Amino acid sequence: MLSPTFFLEVKQWQLDHIPFEVMWMSREGDIEYVNHALSKRLGFTQQELQGLSIFDVNPRLVRSEWDAHWREVEEEKTVNFKTIHQNKDGFMYDVEVAAQFFSNDRKDLICAIVNEITNSSFYKRVLDTTEALVQVGGWKLNLQDDSIIATEQAMKIFEVQDAQELRPVNVVKYFSNPTRFQELITSAMVRSEPFDEVLGIRDANGVDKWLRCSGLPIEIKGKVKKVMGVYQDITAQQNNILSLGLFKEILNSSEDIIFVWKESGDLMDFSESAIHQLGFSEEELERVRIFDLDDVIDELWWKNHFEDIKQRKNFRMEWKATRKDGSQFPVDISVNHIFYKGQDLNCAILRDISERKQHEQDLRNAFDEIKSLKDQLEIENEYLQEELRINQDDIVCKSESYARVLKLVEQVAPTNTTVLITGESGTGKELLAKALHQNSQRNDHSLVKVNCATLPKDLFESELFGHKKGSFTGAISDKEGKFKVADGGTIFLDEIGEIPVEMQAKLLRVLQEGEFDMIGGRNTIKVDVRVIAATNRNLEEMVKEGTFREDLYYRLNVFPIHNIPLRERMEDIAPLANHFLMKYSTKAGKSFKRVSKKTIDALMKYRFPGNIRELENLIERAVVIESGATLYPGNWMPDFSEEMQHANDDFKSMEAMQRDYILKVLERTNGKVSGPGGAASILVMNDKTLFARMKKLGIEKKTVHVK
Repeated sequence: MLSPTFFLEVKQWQLDHIPFEVMWMSREGDIEYVNHALSKRLGFTQQELQGLSIFDVNPRLVRSEWDAHWREVEEEKTVNFKTIHQNKDGFMYDVEVAAQFFSNDRKDLICAIVNEITNSSFYKRVLDTTEALVQVGGWKLNLQDDSIIATEQAMKIFEVQDAQELRPVNVVKYFSNPTRFQELITSAMVRSEPFDEVLGIRDANGVDKWLRCSGLPIEIKGKVKKVMGVYQDITAQQNNILSLGLFKEILNSSEDIIFVWKESGDLMDFSESAIHQLGFSEEELERVRIFDLDDVIDELWWKNHFEDIKQRKNFRMEWKATRKDGSQFPVDISVNHIFYKGQDLNCAILRDISERKQHEQDLRNAFDEIKSLKDQLEIENEYLQEELRINQDDIVCKSESYARVLKLVEQVAPTNTTVLITGESGTGKELLAKALHQNSQRNDHSLVKVNCATLPKDLFESELFGHKKGSFTGAISDKEGKFKVADGGTIFLDEIGEIPVEMQAKLLRVLQEGEFDMIGGRNTIKVDVRVIAATNRNLEEMVKEGTFREDLYYRLNVFPIHNIPLRERMEDIAPLANHFLMKYSTKAGKSFKRVSKKTIDALMKYRFPGNIRELENLIERAVVIESGATLYPGNWMPDFSEEMQHANDDFKSMEAMQRDYILKVLERTNGKVSGPGGAASILVMNDKTLFARMKKLGIEKKTVHVK
């Protein structure tokens, strides 16, 4: 008969040689026995292990957890779970444990059969990969010892390194709504209520996420012992849902009507504006087809239209949209092709253009009216131009001497030639400039007048050529110069002798090249401007004195016209006086009809140093002072005593007067008789005729006073 010792030795031999790792532990957690397989795995000898406790093998285990675990195994007899072990070198690995409760020699023990599962299971790798792909992490909460097991993906979702961080008491801090999470987990543990809800978290790295949180209570004998659960990161899906909601809100807030049509003609989606503007209910639009909204559209038209959409991708068209009551309104449709979830769609955006169409019609009506007025204005302008050609801006002329001046105006006006008008103040140089412009081919453009004598020297360049904003102090905006304004027309530079020397070179450039630079500008400006200049000063003397550029003088003096003083056209005093009388009588509301012969005779004896301007001022004064139908001499007239005495002393023969006049002209031309600017051109005479007249009157070059 075999002894009990033999049987014990056989049992120990069997335990040491079975292909499982086995250990026995006492209630206190001390290791009572470890077989050869487990001692080999842990790297300790069997004797070394028998001096250790479960807390040396599983360093994460605490006393309270062990006590709870002991009670569970004692009650259930067999418990399966997963945990970690640590070998002698400190390496930790995952294990699966089957714990059984038994007694040996009246001593209660737990027998644990251990199987390492770290990186050893193909199915675990498949599960881990799957969890990572779908961003799902699993966990199991053991309510007996408040321990938790979690997959790597579950910890990855929260960016934690230890599964203990996923225990309810620890993980709650990551939730945006911790109260709601606490309610869900408490209901599962206490009332066995499963949960499945979307909650927001901020992980350990501070990244906001959306999780689908699910939990399933596990009951044993009517009591919740465990809670199994999963966390799924659905941040991308939730953001898409939120974005879709936002896009839908944007779509519904649009005043434009938005339709999404299927290729079949069925309506897939629409904006709320379609309800408001077309008069259909939401229910009616949900079941409507494109053919129900527009009688013009049939199956064939829609098929061709949809093919066009797929090829062109997007285009615009104008259409008539029809309301539920049958009324129509014009719309601009933006048609866009969309390929979504395997099907072709037409996204049509309809904008009501009723106001734009009405505005366009109003504009057409206005343009028609403007055209009509323009035609009428052109007719009136043509008539006015004709009047201007006839009257030459109210230039009154009866004398032959002044008729010759007007003849020069008539000759040069149709050309683009630069003209220099000379003459005393008050002779009407500006009237001649107007006549030149009005009888030119530029008369449909502006005549821009610049009085050089009134411009401050520091503003001369800006006034003539313009400036850019900020080019100098006070330049608060862009300004176009007079030359730019006169482009295509004529510029009249009155009192040209007053232009500063430093500006004369820039003026010369415009005359020669037709271009200039604006102050502060970067680009050269080209203009087409005819220049008419006028002066009462002797420019030749100014050239000699160095106050006027010689090259500018010759560029201006291409076609000189000397405007003779009133004393050299005495025949014009009578018509001029009557002209001014009518002009100022009308303004003053008086009834003057004529100037008396006695008045004219008196005026003819006056030399008029102020020329026509002086005569005009005298007549205006007379109209204020006198009354009646005829203007007689009065206190308004100048003192003629000196003038009459001078006139009596200076009576000359006609030939003597001709000789004096020719000498004056020759003095002005510096003795030049023929050619441009010569005396013959001023007197409107043939060169040979003038030479013959000079010979008859005894005029020789040596008798001419040359300046």
